[in-house]
Amino acid sequence: SRVRVGPVWCGLVRVGSGLVRSGAGWSESGPGWSGVGPVRSSILEGVSGGLLACASDTDVSRRTKKMRMLVLRRGVVRRFASNPAATMAPLEEVLSNFVNGELVASRSSKLLPVRNPATGQVVRYVPESTREELESAVASASAAFKGWRETSVAKRSRVMFNLQAIIREREDQLVAAIVEENGKTVADAKGDVFRGLEVVEQCCGLGNQLMGETLESVATGVDTYSYKQPLGVCAGITPFNFAAMISLWMFPVAVTCGNTFVLKPSEKVPTASMLLAMYATEAGLPAGALNVVHGSKETVDFLCDAPAIRAISFVGGNKAGEYIYDRSTKNGKRCQANLGAKNHAVVMPDANKDATLDALAAASMGAAGQRCMALSVAVFVGDAAKWIPDLARRCSQLKVGPGDDPSSDVGPMITPEAKARAESLVQDAVDQGATLELDGRGLPGQFFGPTVLSLQQKSDPAESPAYKNELFAPVLSCTTTNTLDEAIALVNANPYGNGTAIFSRSGAATRKFQFEVDVGQVGVNLAIPVPLPFFSFTGSRASIRGDLHFYGKQGIQFYTQTKTITSNWRDNADAGLLAANNDNEKNKKDNDDSDTTTTKKPNTAMPTMN
Repeated sequence: SRVRVGPVWCGLVRVGSGLVRSGAGWSESGPGWSGVGPVRSSILEGVSGGLLACASDTDVSRRTKKMRMLVLRRGVVRRFASNPAATMAPLEEVLSNFVNGELVASRSSKLLPVRNPATGQVVRYVPESTREELESAVASASAAFKGWRETSVAKRSRVMFNLQAIIREREDQLVAAIVEENGKTVADAKGDVFRGLEVVEQCCGLGNQLMGETLESVATGVDTYSYKQPLGVCAGITPFNFAAMISLWMFPVAVTCGNTFVLKPSEKVPTASMLLAMYATEAGLPAGALNVVHGSKETVDFLCDAPAIRAISFVGGNKAGEYIYDRSTKNGKRCQANLGAKNHAVVMPDANKDATLDALAAASMGAAGQRCMALSVAVFVGDAAKWIPDLARRCSQLKVGPGDDPSSDVGPMITPEAKARAESLVQDAVDQGATLELDGRGLPGQFFGPTVLSLQQKSDPAESPAYKNELFAPVLSCTTTNTLDEAIALVNANPYGNGTAIFSRSGAATRKFQFEVDVGQVGVNLAIPVPLPFFSFTGSRASIRGDLHFYGKQGIQFYTQTKTITSNWRDNADAGLLAANNDNEKNKKDNDDSDTTTTKKPNTAMPTMN
């Protein structure tokens, strides 16, 4: 059944302390409800955050037919038990879309479950937005673009100042949503928010990076100058593993450059993006400048095809990313797509052992290994191979548990299917000769403990299933080489280029590594070398599609287009113009005795502008 909001009601709406609207009339009914606001023509709004509606399965009396109760709280629809007098324990919630600055409940009958990975329970649903709803979001962004692009850069930056303050103030709301829907530990969820907040902070001073170029007198009396102008409507498609950070990689840069935005968060972790959209509106972003729509592949296809959308940003796996890149670019859109990874750390024998092992354990097992920059391969050079058992012991000390437990170090996998896939690949590696230094399989639910594999089998370690595939799990594959040259060759033979690291006290070794390794982001004695937003996120090779990276200078370049103007403002008395007039007068005089008058013909050759 569906709630009809507006002039037509197919059930009950209860307002205030005991009033129920049924059909066209009002009546008293049962214990009072509170926090219910005025009814608008298209959406229920709550003054104090509570919104109630009730839809009946039929038009007959509510005493004889079951009712389905729905509570809308800040755009979330909760369905309750069919008996209004019963204990109102929530069964499910359905998130609204965020369009034109308002929460708009979807009319879609197709709902996608959002589960808490720690419990497996459904905590809410998102709709598979209808085509009409998606078109409405794009139309809203298109309508907002003209006014927003004409807004001064200073005012746009001021919105980002306000937004960063709101994010700091309400960090706990974002963290709670991430822990519930993604399963991250509280500490890791705070990192998710903070690394996104850094991009917002950078956008507070974007004006000097939006300046164009100018050169006067490129020719006599001629000047050339350029502007960086916004593209128009842009879209973002975000993954499950960084519910706040990746959204903040995208829309703050885009809107500060003067674009408007349509954001589709992962259907597994939608709430953080919804909160950020509401924060941005509160910070001063005008209605329509940022819209959030929900859905899965159908929504993605719409965004890739919609003519009004000029550019698409994506972060996620290779299969989805390559599909989005191909489909969107065939439709003439710009696309930046950050894809998968297989990140290696090279450990030299002279490295600081304790610091190195701690870094390897944290970078491989944190967030249950579900990071595109997670460390998944450790390459021990020479005698450093003796450290593998010690590394396994360190990883075994990490506690596996739900994210809301402050003592947990490793949370759950995002889905049962993700866990089953990773466990299967580990078993395949063992079957092909790998040694389990630490086995984290066999835990209940979606939990997967820290796992360390040694790939020193007789066959090529690079052929191991655990090496060839991105497991996206708390699994670290360890291998060895005799020399640094061999380690570099191993890293470069891997198709991905997201990140790598070297641990060593030798400046010569690290200089050689960072110069010769073919990976876009390199850490020296640092396992996860994600650049701060003064720079850009520069993964390479199979880890990206497109040629412009996220945030930093390249992010600005992605969300803008250059317009170049060449101007000639010489006075009409300019010597060149006078010469042309004099020639015309001479021609006229020379031909006074003729039946025809001639003028100097235009020069059609390419102008050289000397």
